[in-house]
Amino acid sequence: MQSIKFFSSMRPQNRQFAVIGLGRFGRAVCETLRKQGYQVVGTDIDEGLVAQALSDRIVDNAIELDSTKPNALREAGIFETDTVIVAIGKYVEESIITTLNCKEAGVNFVAAKASTEIHGKLLKKVGADLVVFPEYDAGCELAHRLTRPSILERFDLDPEHSIVELKVPEAFHGKTLAELEIRNRYGLNIVAVGNAEKFKINPNPQERLYKDLAMVVIGSNRDIQRLPM
Repeated sequence: MQSIKFFSSMRPQNRQFAVIGLGRFGRAVCETLRKQGYQVVGTDIDEGLVAQALSDRIVDNAIELDSTKPNALREAGIFETDTVIVAIGKYVEESIITTLNCKEAGVNFVAAKASTEIHGKLLKKVGADLVVFPEYDAGCELAHRLTRPSILERFDLDPEHSIVELKVPEAFHGKTLAELEIRNRYGLNIVAVGNAEKFKINPNPQERLYKDLAMVVIGSNRDIQRLPM
């Protein structure tokens, strides 16, 4: 079943992103953002990676520069973008300095890749708004997919709560939200119901669910696990 891409639809439009570091992680970020229609500028100190990104057309522009130098970032216009992703994981010092440079220059939102827990803590201390651990996150996502294949997309609010898009369970087929009493029975709230072409936010209690649709719920992970998936 195709995801209704509920989370993607809620993201602000016409935002500009800068991705610093064009290794595998950085390239994946660039490619995904570009496919979603965002403007993406990539940078790397490696001339070959910059040329490859341009050749593969995963960025609107790519610049060779040393991101530990504030002037280089400023001249490239990096500080003028809405969001900067620091995709440098292997070189901890460069990652931290780059993040600090961006925050001190007033970049609104800086997301940074961390390779270790200590690295992540240091990134937070210098102002990173979001720290990601790609390998850890990928492992968690794989575990969720293997144990709950009906889940199409997941957004963790904190360690205990999530927003989840999932296939309408067989047990819910043909029943209305009022009949299912999902809030009373499971402690969950239905945020949206629909398919890839169209979905309804805050559906009314008489909305009938069918197994070829997707539903988006918000609540505790423990309660989500109780759904008949």
